[in-house]
Amino acid sequence: MHSVELLEQACAVAEQLGYQTRQEWLGGTGGGACEFAGRKWIFIDLALSVFEQLEQVTDALRQDPGIYLLDLSLPMQQVLGIRSAA
Repeated sequence: MHSVELLEQACAVAEQLGYQTRQEWLGGTGGGACEFAGRKWIFIDLALSVFEQLEQVTDALRQDPGIYLLDLSLPMQQVLGIRSAA
């Protein structure tokens, strides 16, 4: 699976976990997860490569314990470093 497809899938997983995602030009110096006004956000820095943008999203997802409750595709499990239940 290509990085762009994984990024789209990661953003969809983030939405399932209640995150709003926002893509902004941050000059390569920002991005990641935060919470304000009672909402969870992931800011994705458009100045970064697709692989680095994917890292921003997956880093945030790894910190959310709700990720283990979702039925994730095998490629997404691999990107997140999650083992599937036997």
